[in-house]
Amino acid sequence: MTIDEKLNLLEEVLDIEKGTLGEDIELNRLGEWDSMAAISVIAMFDESFGQTITTREVKGFKTVKDITDMME
Repeated sequence: MTIDEKLNLLEEVLDIEKGTLGEDIELNRLGEWDSMAAISVIAMFDESFGQTITTREVKGFKTVKDITDMME
């Protein structure tokens, strides 16, 4: 999966306009990043990648790159 595909998927999950996310964006600066977004990201990892991630791991995410790096 390319970085653009990862960003597109994340934009869809977070309900963010396509083409607006970049890996250098800090999650705490995104108005869309809240507890519901965290749950959506956990579900995305399970459904799209077959990975189980914990809330502790999600709380450790600081930037968009932290999320895309785990997308395998």
